[in-house]
Amino acid sequence: MNSYQTELPAGSHWSLMMRRGTALTLTDVAGGVNAGVLFYNPENLLERYNAPDTLKCQHTFRLTAGHCLYSDMGRIFCGIEHDSFGWHETVCGTANAALIEHQFGTSDYQQARNDRHQNGYDSFLVELAKYGLGKRDMAACLNLFAHVAADEDGKLALVRQGEAGASVTLRFAMDTLVILHTCPHPLSRATAYPRQPLGIHIDGERKPLSALCLERAENQRGLCNNHLYHLSEGACSC
Repeated sequence: MNSYQTELPAGSHWSLMMRRGTALTLTDVAGGVNAGVLFYNPENLLERYNAPDTLKCQHTFRLTAGHCLYSDMGRIFCGIEHDSFGWHETVCGTANAALIEHQFGTSDYQQARNDRHQNGYDSFLVELAKYGLGKRDMAACLNLFAHVAADEDGKLALVRQGEAGASVTLRFAMDTLVILHTCPHPLSRATAYPRQPLGIHIDGERKPLSALCLERAENQRGLCNNHLYHLSEGACSC
């Protein structure tokens, strides 16, 4: 089997180790989905996604096709190979239980079973615990299908949350532990707990990062760090 496909309900969490060269495509099936994502190096779990460096080294606030997602060791976890939504943010973090309860009310497992009001913070912790990680290992996350903007006073607002049929494909430049949830965005303006599912497709065919992701000199240098880490043939002489 060279591919795998599933659908993750809203308010759920999921994790998997993606191998170098494989691709992960996430799809907003019905419109309005939020996907919070974290990345870790499975060989050294102290190496994890670094949101500030990801934005700073590519001189951007939004993330879309052609951008790469960096670790705190200056290596590229993955590149955004395809993106039909056009804007993903990595500055707002994830909602905790208190925020979800304040916005949507209390709904626990005893009341609603799998339809309870899950929050992103606890969902991340559940998945992280499977790999021996905990609160201190949490990092600023990536929120896919979330378009945020700042007003003149610097206040952030969620401008657009998902779009039916929109998808984003991540091509991995190193083995990567992917942790994700489908809980509401912390700036969500929904009045009822969102119930939109997330489509997940894994392509096991191994390919290098696309040329689009390497148009920026910064990303070429980042990939040199990957080459050194892997001691792979063709490593550039940076």
